[in-house]
Amino acid sequence: MKKRSNTKAHLLAHERSLNSSGYGSIAGVDEAGRGPLAGPVVAAAVILKGFSFKARIDDSKKLSPKARETAYAEIMEKAVVGVGIVGEKTIDRINIYQATKKAMQEALSNLAGSPPQYVIVDGRMKLATKCPLRCIPGGDAKSISIAAASIIAKVTRDRIMELYDDIYPQYGFARHKGYGTKSHIAALKRHGPSPIHRNSFNPVRNLVV
Repeated sequence: MKKRSNTKAHLLAHERSLNSSGYGSIAGVDEAGRGPLAGPVVAAAVILKGFSFKARIDDSKKLSPKARETAYAEIMEKAVVGVGIVGEKTIDRINIYQATKKAMQEALSNLAGSPPQYVIVDGRMKLATKCPLRCIPGGDAKSISIAAASIIAKVTRDRIMELYDDIYPQYGFARHKGYGTKSHIAALKRHGPSPIHRNSFNPVRNLVV
């Protein structure tokens, strides 16, 4: 008996259209961590080898941490994956938009094997590619390839922030992953910025001596 896939039909529209136009290798690109006050921005590029998954593949924001981990493991088995990581010092130096773009470019460069024939990216980020590029606002909820990239980026970044929580436990990074929650702001005011805080972001900027 053929196993049923959990892939939602609407997530396949862009890939099916590109496949019918002759593009077989499609890279979806997305990021995690543009908004936090601390830690890196992480991007992922994912070329899926097929569209059938046991795990739910969707916008990472719609999945629980456990569901993201399950999906992450299956994506890593069934896709070619590239990851780009740009740290807080670079974010402060070149701004978060340029840092996000840099992370996405690195993710594409880190794809192993043959380069993609087409790139689809979440949002309106114009990347430098040797193949056609399509920007899709809200793409993580409209494309399985971008959704997969959003999951890889989110899980990768969450794991990084959990490691930082061991180094700087006073900030609670394992809970809020660097986002500006009330508890994070309170810890920031109490302890001052850590080495991984983004000094160009408010309210961190106001606390930098």
